[in-house]
Amino acid sequence: MPWLQFHLTVDKSRAPLVELLFENLGAVAVTLGDAADEPMLEPAPGETPLWQATRVSGLFAGDSDRDALHGALNRALSTDVSRNLSIETIADQDWERAWLDRFRPMRFGENLWIRPSGHTVDIDNAVIIDLDPGLAFGTGTHPTTALCLAWLDRHPPQAKRVIDFGCGSGVLAIAALKLGAADALAVDHDPQAVLATRDNAQRNRVDDRLTVVHSDEFAPQQADLVVANILANILIELAPRIGALVAPGGNLVMSGILDEQADDVVAAYADRFDIAAREQSEEWVLLHARRRA
Repeated sequence: MPWLQFHLTVDKSRAPLVELLFENLGAVAVTLGDAADEPMLEPAPGETPLWQATRVSGLFAGDSDRDALHGALNRALSTDVSRNLSIETIADQDWERAWLDRFRPMRFGENLWIRPSGHTVDIDNAVIIDLDPGLAFGTGTHPTTALCLAWLDRHPPQAKRVIDFGCGSGVLAIAALKLGAADALAVDHDPQAVLATRDNAQRNRVDDRLTVVHSDEFAPQQADLVVANILANILIELAPRIGALVAPGGNLVMSGILDEQADDVVAAYADRFDIAAREQSEEWVLLHARRRA
């Protein structure tokens, strides 16, 4: 099967947002490169500099709907990206195997691990999620997902009810269940994400405690903990809906937020929530909020 590769050239300030957007849209792999032949000096330790004009490339399955992906980019970025977007069809290769070969088990916090196929984790008290990075949406490789997984490891939702809003691969709902949640509900607008979450739940043997629904079929209800690892503009737009899912006194964990967007997200939830903590990884922020009783 051939593959589709979307190349979008953006200012470096928007590159992390486009990278996350490609991942949320189901890209098998995302790479960043120089779009203007700009020399890059050796970065200092810990730095991840980008070019002023950065080319973000997302690799998608060949049967993906080009028009739907193009439209999703326009909506998410609130602009017509046509001038800066190119799409190419590339010959079939074993992209999945090449992607998996780059990965090893990943640790989040003290005890939580994601284990790709063919690997073992021989550590006492390890809480293991079996998931293949690059084959689903949200696998721990992006800082936003990593922030959420580490937060769950530090705050295991023992005997709690959890909602994973915008579940992608279902990794956060699965992590919550493996860390002691009583049950979880995962919801997403993308049918492929719904299928991926169901498959991953079965693979991790938590499907008996996980309900997975498409957003069109989602009946609003409340939970002790709601996790929403989605884009900041959606968090702001859906603030009344997402906030209403959190039971009084409950917790809301939000990620997918760039540092400069965090204050706007806080303001959108200020009527019912107090911010308990703000954490950061690279340019990405996680907000932990508590709903007032």
